[in-house]
Amino acid sequence: MSEILNDKELVQRYQNGDVASFQLLVDRYQDKVFSYILMLVKDKQLADDLFQDTFLKIIRTLKAGAYQEEGKFIQFAMRIAHNLIIDYYRKAKRLPMVDPTKDDYDLMDNVRMSDPSVEDKMVTEQIYSDLRSMIEFLPEEQREVLQMRMYSDMSFKEIADATNVSINTALGRMRYAIINLRKMAKEKKLILSA
Repeated sequence: MSEILNDKELVQRYQNGDVASFQLLVDRYQDKVFSYILMLVKDKQLADDLFQDTFLKIIRTLKAGAYQEEGKFIQFAMRIAHNLIIDYYRKAKRLPMVDPTKDDYDLMDNVRMSDPSVEDKMVTEQIYSDLRSMIEFLPEEQREVLQMRMYSDMSFKEIADATNVSINTALGRMRYAIINLRKMAKEKKLILSA
């Protein structure tokens, strides 16, 4: 494969049985995905595990034909990594470490009612869905900066370099994106917090 293929073409080739195409995607994004995970969990072993889980989930999603080309592959990969990190911390929170050798140990001390209810999860999913829909209505320049910052975890300097604008312009576009999202939420009477 001497030609340089874009992410969409590599995904399509992988879904048609070309395993080497997936390796090119991994090579292209592994540093950014791993760095993002490590930055959040601050534990190299845990980051390695979550990184592996991320790409296994990507493979399953691609093989199942459930991947939707909504933008860039990196955003898809980062979203999976982010969700796996959240899932990991939710499970860790549900499984507290206990010391049953203590004299005052009581099993009921570890029963918690703080996990989000089905209703809370549905509300949160609806908020994210509303937000994703509103992002699509932003002007292209604002949407691009917002997605690079939020989904690809790029610094404003990286965004400025990638879009060939000054840092102040990138910051301004982000500011206007947020202002426009707030206006849309107000117009549609959406509540963007659980």
